[in-house]
Amino acid sequence: MPPNAYAIDLTIPEPDAVGDPTSDVTTRAGYVALVGRPNAGKSTLLNQLVGEHLSIVTPKAQTTWQRVTGLVTIERDQLIFLDTPGLLEARDLLQRAMLGAALRALEEADVVLLVIDATRPPSSADAERILSALETVRVPLHVALNKIDEAPETALEQWETWVREQLSAARIHRISALDGGGVEGLQNALREDLPPGPFLYPEDDIASDPVRFFVAELVRETIFEQFHQEIPYSVFCQVEAFREAQDPVYIQVVVYVERKSQKGMLIGKKGAAIRALGEASRAKIEHFLGRSVYLDLWVKPLRAWRKNRAYLGQLGFRVPEDDSENH
Repeated sequence: MPPNAYAIDLTIPEPDAVGDPTSDVTTRAGYVALVGRPNAGKSTLLNQLVGEHLSIVTPKAQTTWQRVTGLVTIERDQLIFLDTPGLLEARDLLQRAMLGAALRALEEADVVLLVIDATRPPSSADAERILSALETVRVPLHVALNKIDEAPETALEQWETWVREQLSAARIHRISALDGGGVEGLQNALREDLPPGPFLYPEDDIASDPVRFFVAELVRETIFEQFHQEIPYSVFCQVEAFREAQDPVYIQVVVYVERKSQKGMLIGKKGAAIRALGEASRAKIEHFLGRSVYLDLWVKPLRAWRKNRAYLGQLGFRVPEDDSENH
């Protein structure tokens, strides 16, 4: 069997194996949950903060389906960023699992960072969903008004007024996750609110998730880029084989779809679509690993997997126990 993780600064240590609480040097470490409405720019911000392409980014909304953990260690501070799915109106079991992942991150967080798309003024739907998610937060709260390179000043001012009225304890930051404007100042402010404690991960690590996870996500990102309409939202990618002891590294990824007709679309005429998907995905994976890769893609129908509790569990999602539960 292939290993579950590819050991390249991404291994998960035991929490008590890193840092020395008896040391004279005071360190701070904590979990920072990135939350916000879909397409607010959370994943772009995570990648900017970490300095690596960890969380997939596309122009389409709701591309983050599972929590992604990014690590940043600066001097005596270690920030453990939790990129979460958007705060959405859950309409099926998958979306409810996604929303649950975001809410659990809030429960675990030592600091909360609300990311807002500031290109348009706050709507009642935005306000209701954000306030509902944050109502139990009792840790330091920061608000990043994102996309200041595009946002009109009137929208920025309206958001600032809304935050001061509704989230009076929050610290407001104007940033551009895309070009990095204001991100360093935001990061320094987050560091100030970290609780004292030993580092939980080695200082050189940038992520806690296994490399298999990131490989599958890079394939899924490419599907979002190359396909349209329902296809990107109907697929899920999973690494079935990862043989790193050979050159090139052999990786087999299964792309699950909901219907047989979607399988035909992904493969394309005479296999043209799947070849294009494989070529673009392989280039991303090789850049991520720093090694040559043989990528073997398989497409398999898994009927209505987004609405099937057993299938979602097999694919690694934590699904709500009560089907009638409404967030």
